[in-house]
Amino acid sequence: MADKALVLGGGGSGGIGWLAGLLHGLAEQGVDLSDADVVIGTSAGASVGAQLASGALTPLELYRRQLGPQSGEIAARLPASAYLRYAWATLTSRTPEEYGRKIGRTALAASTADEATRRSAIESRLVSHDWPERALRMPAVDTATGELRVFDKDSGVPLADAMAASCAVPGAWPPVTVDGRRWMDGGTHSPANAHLAAGYGRVVVLAPIATGGGPLISAAEQGRRLTEDGAQVAVVSPSATARRSFGRNPLDPAARAAAAEAGRAQAPAHAARIAEVWRA
Repeated sequence: MADKALVLGGGGSGGIGWLAGLLHGLAEQGVDLSDADVVIGTSAGASVGAQLASGALTPLELYRRQLGPQSGEIAARLPASAYLRYAWATLTSRTPEEYGRKIGRTALAASTADEATRRSAIESRLVSHDWPERALRMPAVDTATGELRVFDKDSGVPLADAMAASCAVPGAWPPVTVDGRRWMDGGTHSPANAHLAAGYGRVVVLAPIATGGGPLISAAEQGRRLTEDGAQVAVVSPSATARRSFGRNPLDPAARAAAAEAGRAQAPAHAARIAEVWRA
């Protein structure tokens, strides 16, 4: 088996803040996950993962970025109609691909900011526009087929485009055009996509969204399957207090500061277990 995989799940702007706070809090406890052999980031996790894998920011610096003004960012909110379509697709789909095709139609029909405006917001998060040397993987979903694609430095796709695709929440942000296809949030296949860590011996999954639903498998279940395959796995999701810190609209960049503080506060409760896995 390969060695250490860090999986960072989706969860909007609140999820970005919580992940950054948790990573910093763990480092304060002596558990620095920035030495992962691979970082697998979905949506919010893609944003945090790209910054962490760049090697240009320490966990402390990444945390501090969440506390200041979120210049360059755009607030969004899912309309009630989008939530209804999500629920309908969850109840009527048997596979993630079928779910993705139904949600893809919602993504394509939604009235959102244009691709260029959204890409500029994504670029504002990056400390480097080059793919890092460390393995970084960002899943996104084809709006037409519902199939998952994993972008990495060998995909021939600019880092900002791959990140924007993985972060393209259907109904809130525009799908991203790559190689003539339209791509949306990797969380429409799985909230964390921890299955992509198969083959790694030590896996830590930080999942802002704990639950699955319908054909979408939860991070905890994916972690259990990795354990059955012989990996040592730790899965962490927000505490009740941390979930409240995301606010009523987790897509609002203003949620990041409180969520980051909540993630940092939650870290001591999980440090021992994560250290056990990471140092095994």
